Amino acid sequence: MINRLKFGAVLAFFVCLTACAAVIKSGNNTLNHNNTLNQLTDWMSGSFNSKKQSLADEEYFDINLEMHPIWQDRKDGVWLYVEQAVSKSLDRPYRQRVYQVTQITVNNFESKVYSLKEPKKFIGGQDNKELFNSIGPDDLVEREGCSVFLKYDGNQYSGSTDKKSCKSNLRGAAYATSIVTVTDDKIESWDQGFDANDKQVWGAVKGAYIFDRK
Repeated sequence: MINRLKFGAVLAFFVCLTACAAVIKSGNNTLNHNNTLNQLTDWMSGSFNSKKQSLADEEYFDINLEMHPIWQDRKDGVWLYVEQAVSKSLDRPYRQRVYQVTQITVNNFESKVYSLKEPKKFIGGQDNKELFNSIGPDDLVEREGCSVFLKYDGNQYSGSTDKKSCKSNLRGAAYATSIVTVTDDKIESWDQGFDANDKQVWGAVKGAYIFDRK
């Protein structure tokens, strides 16, 4: 009887040890999971411009890029307001979007793209929390097929849209593509539009715009 009791106690100890190890491992994975998403969105957030690139190559404009968190209490990813404008015309942005960044697996992420129904109302409003708290995700229009899928390699996050999935009618385009790389001090973004015959009709030709953190 004593031997059986001892055996049962030892067995229970090892079962508990294995279970506890599994919980610790699971907790670490969750922690890494969250930290990687936070790192990506921290690197994406801030004020950037392509001034340095424009001075080195006249084919690139000096573009200002603002990307700032909104709705920070939400649990369905990290939401960012995005505004791009020629640096000499900050009051007339040519692109305003909202991104919803979520984590798919440990090192894979999706950045969904949304349009604002009344974009002019939000120009320069990236620091105005009350302005964005007056709307919610239901007030946005998802640009279906335009998600950027990013993968983390230990140093940077890089990826693109799915080929031809992002429909566009800008300047005669049939679809648009985006190739993106995110590091701690810059964002590289190569946006292009193509017509139905796969001929490029807008966007940089030579390569990505390089937005350095200000």
